[in-house]
Amino acid sequence: MKRFSVKMILAMLCGVSLIAVVVWFADANKKTDANDYKFIYIPKTEDATNDFWTSLIEGTKSAAKECNVELEVIAPESELNYLRQNEILQESIDKVPNAILISPSSFTESQELLKQAKEKGIMVTYIDSYTQEHIQDLIVATDNLEAGRKLGEYTKTFLEKGSQIAIIGHVKGVSTAMEREEGFREGLGEFEGNLVDVVFCDSNFDKAYELACDLMERYPELKVIAGLNEYSAVGAARAVRDKGVQDKIVIVGVDSSQEAVSMMEQGVFQGMVVQKAFKMGYAGVRETVKRLQGEMTEDSVNSGCELITPDNMYDSEIEKLLFPFEVD
Repeated sequence: MKRFSVKMILAMLCGVSLIAVVVWFADANKKTDANDYKFIYIPKTEDATNDFWTSLIEGTKSAAKECNVELEVIAPESELNYLRQNEILQESIDKVPNAILISPSSFTESQELLKQAKEKGIMVTYIDSYTQEHIQDLIVATDNLEAGRKLGEYTKTFLEKGSQIAIIGHVKGVSTAMEREEGFREGLGEFEGNLVDVVFCDSNFDKAYELACDLMERYPELKVIAGLNEYSAVGAARAVRDKGVQDKIVIVGVDSSQEAVSMMEQGVFQGMVVQKAFKMGYAGVRETVKRLQGEMTEDSVNSGCELITPDNMYDSEIEKLLFPFEVD
């Protein structure tokens, strides 16, 4: 058996200690590098009247502050304006940040620009929605099929044979609208054939209001209007409230706002699937930092959603979703 002298043992221990220090120092340096990261986030819009985008953007800013990342948020005035979003995207690519985080307004029209970003070594993270081609390094979003399915399954509880249903979507062709509608149809099950119309409000409260009024006029026996985002759901709910038909027509939707919560208390809204918008934005930045630092992370992160009804809206965990900046 080979014997080691005291000097040899001490030398080996010193060597091991030195390696440990080097590894620790390298890891510490790697994590400190986040101080030098520059991120640009391009949401579909930055609208103070829309609680979803307000909460999501706050989530990105909170994570950026925690991670010591420089974050710039630039957005079009409207969710519909993919041309302006592409202009912002081109300007962002020219700045060569470490990462571009984006909520694509179009399923197809930003793909070539996003490929250019990747070619320049810029990490691409999708938040909330995605493009037809798999260009991104990472996506953080609600499982929109699940959200639609939850809404459809809940809607079934209000239906009888022959009950008419209409959908007001947000932007035709965008990934979130397509998946929520598909999930909603799946959730309706045997009642899917009761869908009489699908229209789109272009993420505009007033247009959703007008569409809801038109649907009620064209389908006098309409039982349910489902809005697939905050604009469509709240716009439809305003119309039902103003027409005084909340006892006749059930309003369900995706996303919440203080106005939507108030209308649920008034009996106008019967149910809504709420996305975890703050968590989505926070995780988008946090997971991007991890990926840039070389950590192995999931390529797709589901930020989750919950069904809110008049029966559970005052549960403590649900209140945290409905009032994210007011509940401790």
